Amino acid sequence: MEELKILAPCGILGYGYPKESFMRGMKEKPNAIIVDAGSTDAGPHKLGAGVAIVSRQACKKDLEIMITEGAKANIPVIIGSAGGSGGKVHVEWTWSIIQEILKENHLENLKTAVIWADISKDEIREKLKKGEVTPLGAAVKELTEERLEATSEIVAQMGHEPIVEALKKGAQLIICGRAYDPAPFAAAAEFYGFDLAYGYHAGKILECAALCAVPGTTKDCMLGTIRKDGFIITPLSEERKCTPLSVAAHTFYEKSHPYKLHGPGQILDLENCTFTQIDESSVFVTGSKIYPTEEYFIKLEGAMKVAYRTFVVAGVRDPILISKLELIENLAKEQVKKYYSDVPEDTYTMNFINYGINGVMGELEPCKDLPHEVGVVFEVIAKTQEMADSICGTLRSSFLHYGYEGRKSTAGNLAFPFAPSDISFGAVYEFSVYHLMKVNNGIDNFKIEFVRI
Repeated sequence: MEELKILAPCGILGYGYPKESFMRGMKEKPNAIIVDAGSTDAGPHKLGAGVAIVSRQACKKDLEIMITEGAKANIPVIIGSAGGSGGKVHVEWTWSIIQEILKENHLENLKTAVIWADISKDEIREKLKKGEVTPLGAAVKELTEERLEATSEIVAQMGHEPIVEALKKGAQLIICGRAYDPAPFAAAAEFYGFDLAYGYHAGKILECAALCAVPGTTKDCMLGTIRKDGFIITPLSEERKCTPLSVAAHTFYEKSHPYKLHGPGQILDLENCTFTQIDESSVFVTGSKIYPTEEYFIKLEGAMKVAYRTFVVAGVRDPILISKLELIENLAKEQVKKYYSDVPEDTYTMNFINYGINGVMGELEPCKDLPHEVGVVFEVIAKTQEMADSICGTLRSSFLHYGYEGRKSTAGNLAFPFAPSDISFGAVYEFSVYHLMKVNNGIDNFKIEFVRI
């Protein structure tokens, strides 16, 4: 095989993509269809609550064309981080959708593999005793027995190795639990005999689909062509093109180091890469290198429930109030604390986010001009939903009628777009496990199971 073609439909499974772009990609006779389905970008809630990133309907709509066209072309379809977080519940949710598609399209005999990514707490306990579990970053809290026990589900990010094993065993459809985002693409490169460095680098770009194109989006298809001397990134929509700048810029996406990218058991070194325009829409990349690490570490992710949230969305239009908004907010909070003096202050938190005044960047905001209106989000986080509802209601009513100096109308300080104004959000989660764990290799912790309807 002189070159390997990978069709990447969209940035996250369920985000959607144009059928015309996908079919244009199929005309290129790809060797695999690969899509990433997960992310921790939205925080720990999806993992902790055991829910998907996208709706069932959106996931099925995206999957149906991928699976049916992949089966027609007799090429593998690989899904990374199924269901968003890649835990058991997320994989089973994805498999239930796929079973419907297989039945409805008479593809019951499609050889399907599931690669589970769940890690037992007992194994983590043993590794903790040996000092083989370390926090991923200074802000990560210590993993105590109490936090471990309170964690709902723990997954590990698999690298390319178990996916390659599933391909070797003849899998036509692979549903991965939590996977390192570029790993399914790298697995295809390894399986078909191409440089793993180019597989991982191309995967780093393709897992976000057309986000590296101009104009960029996660909702359109891309083609990656891996060769012995590099790889080509090509948009599959006539509306988009890639440039050396757009592809190089996306190489820097979500990285803590400008050219070194750490993954399970390896480091991708992109210091000497070159990006070359080879036609009006495609870019050729070469120079990617990969090195195995001395010890093999996998990233663990787990979430625990820590509180409950209630919030209010409102608007402020009075220029006098806007000029002293933070002062009034703090005075309203003090009023609430006094009213709930019998409630320990460490059991709840009150926050204001002022969109229009530092709502996005906080104290880092360089623009100090006051706007003519401000969107205010009240947030209360407390130990129970009832407490969060109660305190948020008091905070909202305190602010609504707070009599500040210079106020001309007593009708109310806030405009509410919704009724009821107070929204009970539910449980709040935090990453209790965000650690690296030393393992023997990239295979042992990831069970491959062939499943049937």
